[in-house]
Amino acid sequence: MAGRTSYYAYRAGAEIARTVPRGVGAPIARGLAQLVGLGFMGTRVRQVERNLERVHEHPMSAAERTRAVAGTFDSYGRYFYELFRLPGATAEWLNEAVSITGFEHIRAALDAGNGVVLALPHLGNWDLAGAWLAAQGVTVSVVAEPLEPPELFEWFVRTRGELGMRVIPLSPDAASNVLAALRANHAVCLLCDRDLTGDGVEVEFFGERTTLPGGPVLMALRSSAPLIPVGCYFLPHGRQRLEVRPALPVARAGRLRDDVARITQDLAHRFEELIRAAPEHWHLMQPNWPSDRT
Repeated sequence: MAGRTSYYAYRAGAEIARTVPRGVGAPIARGLAQLVGLGFMGTRVRQVERNLERVHEHPMSAAERTRAVAGTFDSYGRYFYELFRLPGATAEWLNEAVSITGFEHIRAALDAGNGVVLALPHLGNWDLAGAWLAAQGVTVSVVAEPLEPPELFEWFVRTRGELGMRVIPLSPDAASNVLAALRANHAVCLLCDRDLTGDGVEVEFFGERTTLPGGPVLMALRSSAPLIPVGCYFLPHGRQRLEVRPALPVARAGRLRDDVARITQDLAHRFEELIRAAPEHWHLMQPNWPSDRT
């Protein structure tokens, strides 16, 4: 029942967001996200507090922490509002809304013909980034976690399809589908700052041991596709900045398992840098470290 309620809430939110003028809808969506998050989602609030404490390199005061948590839910509301409005966006609007540094790294990777693995944390509006890439003529594939009810997942698949993205469900076939997409010279976008399956690679992430998915590195090693970290950041007035980092070195140096562990640790450090640039744009609200579950 809760799943179907979520589905209808997403559908209703999408319809309202598309019909209400941006100047009215955006502040309402962001205010509602703060109200609901801070008032009714205590578990997520506590997780966001813990994440922010890890990211900040100095102890946070109570007032500083309260502002940062409110800012995180504010940007979370903005993410969904902008996602709801994205279908039907023109290439002209996308080009005006997005500023990017480092796009030459993606172009160089695609020119080489082996595809490219774009590794992203849950930062800013990653769907807007994918839509912008597709508007540049890049073939974009994304891996997505199945959701309940199935109608909700199908809604996300349709929405991302309207934005020019091909969705690969996270399943036992995902790795072979990703490799096929890379062989077809796609840009494969992987949100990989959270270990969904529990069998990831142990790394140090913000000063604490946890696991992150080894898939992005393994796909890059198996396909010879460059592995490129990307951060997405909100800007005022519905705009966004994309920061594309240079490709990580992914040359083999020993056993495959050791190489995956070494390069995944390098990726974790790049994610730390990208997230520290705007911690309140980081939308990771589930347990991500072993200590979160104690």
